[in-house]
Amino acid sequence: MTINNKNINNVFYIFVIAHLIFWTLIPSLTNKNLPLDTIEALAWGSNLDWGFNKHPPMSAFFPEIFFQIFGSQDWAYYLLSQIFIVISFYYIFKFSKELLNNSLLALISVLLIESIYFYNFTTPEFNVNVCQLPFWTLTVYFSWKIYTEKEIKFSDCFFVGLFAAFGFLSKYLFIYLLISIEILFFYLIFIKKNRKFDFKYLITLEVFLVLLVPHLIWLNNNEFITITYGLARTGLEQSALLDHVKFPLIFLLKQIGILIPFFVLVWLLTKKIIIKINFKDKKLLFLLTINILPIFLMFLTSMLTGSKIRTMWMTPFYLFFGTLFVYIFQSYIEIKKLKQFVIGFIFLFFLSPLLYAYVSISKEDKRTDYPGKEIALKTQYAWDQQFETNINVVLGNEWNAGNLSYHLKSRPVWEGFVTRDKLDQLNDYMCLDNVCVGSK
Repeated sequence: MTINNKNINNVFYIFVIAHLIFWTLIPSLTNKNLPLDTIEALAWGSNLDWGFNKHPPMSAFFPEIFFQIFGSQDWAYYLLSQIFIVISFYYIFKFSKELLNNSLLALISVLLIESIYFYNFTTPEFNVNVCQLPFWTLTVYFSWKIYTEKEIKFSDCFFVGLFAAFGFLSKYLFIYLLISIEILFFYLIFIKKNRKFDFKYLITLEVFLVLLVPHLIWLNNNEFITITYGLARTGLEQSALLDHVKFPLIFLLKQIGILIPFFVLVWLLTKKIIIKINFKDKKLLFLLTINILPIFLMFLTSMLTGSKIRTMWMTPFYLFFGTLFVYIFQSYIEIKKLKQFVIGFIFLFFLSPLLYAYVSISKEDKRTDYPGKEIALKTQYAWDQQFETNINVVLGNEWNAGNLSYHLKSRPVWEGFVTRDKLDQLNDYMCLDNVCVGSK
């Protein structure tokens, strides 16, 4: 078959459709219950606000839309997660075609990152990390357009501000990408003076800040609870002097371990590995900015503060790693080695969902084995024996109470943890195992 753009585009669409089907179908068939973070997001979504005790609002907004359409159908939330992954893959492919001027290399760029743990095994669980992914790629894509076009367009600046805000409202760690991109533009405009300052740049900032205002007001009214939670997760308050060395090293070792399948595919693709860095190459400068600089800033954060960087926090950081490595090694990529690369890719492509299915079926102590539906049925039965009203409120932690909110037909609103004041506001209520259901 002749390699042309049409064939390559078809291969890309076959790949993303296959990815979407596999990673929607397998967890739907092998899991008995939705994962923890997805249940949490649905609990928050039942009572939408501009923020929650752990995270900003976007990761709750999208599951709530799907709940309004599909209800308590588990497959719908696995599908939602894969839609976010596929959108990310599409914009990586689109960006890579523009940067590399080669559709085949762009396709390889996307296939390479399919080998990374964050974009296969962990994708069934819709959470703040997955929620960031399309906004990360969209922010990069429209920043690239601003970076390369001679005349800056209003629309590009608007979209950067829009998607940057959505990304930040998914998870605050999105700021590492934004800082990296701003460093690049500051370097170009004020140091290298390759471009004049254009007031259209301010559109990005204005859109970004306007969209953040409601969340910032919510933060102020709720004593900055999400920031406090995030800092607590780093272990910053308990950090010792040794942690400034130990945690950064652990961070680096984990990143290398996660990227081993990726490096294997790169090795299968190239005849030799020779790295030549030309910092005057604007394309390479942009790729280093969006790939290496955010990771370096994360490493620097751990080193300076002694904080622990959790592995899953790095989920969006490797989205453009395929593009970076293909760009650096493009002159060493041999068409005749594509066959062994494809074999390696197909092996990993099928291995990951098979391992997921095996773990899901063989291990019986996971969150996804939680009997959420059965507990909801028993709770409803016990309620019906005592009261004639509908359950419309549930209190307790996001997991136990969130499962009741999701599985009960009346879809009670999750209103946080159990307190005496909240119980006094209910007309009827019933408490079981630190979870209370009631009606107002």
